[in-house]
Amino acid sequence: MNAIPFQTIDWNTIEKVEYKGETGVAFWQTVQFAGLRLRLVEYTKGYLADHWCQKGHIVYCLEGSFSTELSTSEQFNLNQGGMYVVSDQR
Repeated sequence: MNAIPFQTIDWNTIEKVEYKGETGVAFWQTVQFAGLRLRLVEYTKGYLADHWCQKGHIVYCLEGSFSTELSTSEQFNLNQGGMYVVSDQR
């Protein structure tokens, strides 16, 4: 991540890609750098992921709320302005 130059990102210019979950749909807008992927994700009501992710995340809830369930069955709820951070394989 040392070689990322200063820049601005206009999310209005980034394509939305649809990913179907077990239920609902997620729309991803992705910007990729060496060693870093930034995504703005919008979930439809009732979205449930169809997979477990082992990658680290920094998640900030821009609006609304959502629940995250870990592979340990622990659940965490985020509301607008809430955030969580987790490293790979956690």
